Amino acid sequence: MIVSVQQPFFCPYPGFFFKASVCDVFVLMDDDQFPQGTTWMSRNCFKNDQGCLWMSVPVHTKGLGLVRINEVKVCDGRWRRKHLESLKSAYKNAPYLGDHLGLFEKVFAPGYTRLADMNIEIIRYAMEFLGIETTLVQSSDLGLRGKGSRLIVEICTVLGAGAFMAQRSALKYLDRKLFEQAGIALVPMTPPKIVYPQLWGDFIGNLSVFDCIFNCAEASRGIILKGRRQNPS
Repeated sequence: MIVSVQQPFFCPYPGFFFKASVCDVFVLMDDDQFPQGTTWMSRNCFKNDQGCLWMSVPVHTKGLGLVRINEVKVCDGRWRRKHLESLKSAYKNAPYLGDHLGLFEKVFAPGYTRLADMNIEIIRYAMEFLGIETTLVQSSDLGLRGKGSRLIVEICTVLGAGAFMAQRSALKYLDRKLFEQAGIALVPMTPPKIVYPQLWGDFIGNLSVFDCIFNCAEASRGIILKGRRQNPS
């Protein structure tokens, strides 16, 4: 069994879901420390007639010190309606916006107070739409408190995994000796270049996966998952 991990980004880019598709268990690290400064946890890029349309979810972190991702709460205010209207305007010519607008009406409603809950709901929705059947686990449910490579080894051990998958560029940061001692293989993953039909001029890569979904609907599955044969699964 192959395990991989990722923090629960806001409206992640297509490569996030490709990574999820080539492992057996995908662990969302929702109890990692919330990053300071600009972060993909609360920000991502869509596209409009001006190019990149950045959307940021305002969160309460000031004065809290170091907090875990699943402890961060979103702010109240007009941003919810503003983001929804921005999506409608940016993708008014996209053929499949209407099929998925209900998701954003739901997660941008006041009922979602924690950022992690909102992000994970979005991730689950996209995985289901893309037909990714990988088991999704939240790290907070595992009750582990290790750090770095030791935490990854603990996650793999608890889940009964014999291999851990990461992008080639990330493997150099892992303590290979710890994995060898635990009998866990390190598996490199190479994300493919994902290109698809877009609105508004020249193609911009690595936007939110919903840019692809709004434009390509069911075809997004083949577009995003096409490189799986060259990667382990």
